[in-house]
Order: sequence, then C-alpha cells, then structure tokens
Amino acid sequence: MTVKRSGHRQRQAEATKREVARVARALFAEHGYVATTISTISAEADIPVQTIYSAFGSKARILDKITELWMNEAQTTSRAAAYLEESDPARQLQMLAELNRRQMEAGFDVVAIYQQAAASEPHMAETLRNVLGAREREIRKLIDALAPHLRSELTVATALDLTLALTLPEVFHLLVVERGWSHRRYEEWLGDSLVSQLLRE
Repeated sequence: MTVKRSGHRQRQAEATKREVARVARALFAEHGYVATTISTISAEADIPVQTIYSAFGSKARILDKITELWMNEAQTTSRAAAYLEESDPARQLQMLAELNRRQMEAGFDVVAIYQQAAASEPHMAETLRNVLGAREREIRKLIDALAPHLRSELTVATALDLTLALTLPEVFHLLVVERGWSHRRYEEWLGDSLVSQLLRE
C-alpha cells in the first residue's frame, strides 16, 4: 500500500509540474519571461503559489521543465542517437535537418522565451549559453563522425560553424514565419544545404 500511495503521489506531482509548465509557457510567450510572476502563473493554473514554489523553487526551474517537455516532444535524444548510428553521411545530415525542424516546429516559442529572459537577467543569459553549448557539443559529435566525408577544404571546426549557422532559429523564423515556407520545405532545404555545403561529391 505504501508503494502504491507513493507512486500515486509522484504521478500527481508530475501532473502538477506539467500543468504549471504548460500555463507558464503560454504566459511567458504572451507577456514575457520577466513580466510573468509566479503569482500570475498560480492564478492562471489555479494552483497555489506555495505548491509551485515547492515543486520548482523559481521561474528558471519552470523554464527547465518547459525545455524538458519540449525536447521530449521533439524526440531529441532518440533522434540524435539515430543519426549517429546511420551509416550514410547524406542521410545523417538529412536526419539532423529533420530533428532541427521538429525542434523548431515544437518549440520556437521556447527559444524566444530564452532569448528574452537572457536579455534581461544575467543568470538566464548564462543558462542560455549553457543550453547553446550543450547543443553545439551534440552537433559536434555528428561532425566528428562525418570528418572522413567532409569537403577537402573544410576542417571539422569550419564544418561545425556552417552547421550551426544553417540551423539557427533565426533562419527558421525568417523562412517559415516571415516568408511563409512550410515546415517540410524548410526541412528539405536545410537537409540539401547541409549536404551540399559539407560533403564531398
């Protein structure tokens, strides 16, 4: 019985965290990270302030949960592992393009929240640097694996620079949001661009 009650409490706690994250994400996107308070999130989610503080402790931890749910939705971990296991270099880059499209489609608003928060709060700027650093390290694993197949004039470092530039959220925003490209067209363009820019013929 104790185990069952403990499991039930854990599921309830996780459900509460997910609801807080869902509400906070919408509020952060609409009103900005800085302007949104825990009290505002509490009122919108109909969850007591103290419960939110007990579950998270801060807005930054809520944003961590939002990011976790976003990455899960985009299947980031499994898809990154899959492109590292793929043997065809061109297909590896196309799979990276697919993952990048999934991440942007599922969470471009989260990227904007991070950027807005980083512009206003130094500790959030550090958090954003850590997030981008982790992303760069994951992409570097792929570029390292592709090293034997890179164009002769490219070093691994330059290939990484090109990949980071092509996969910038700002490029997604320009093409999809501002220029009206479909997500599929963006993914195909990104995959083709990565292949042509990085791989020897």
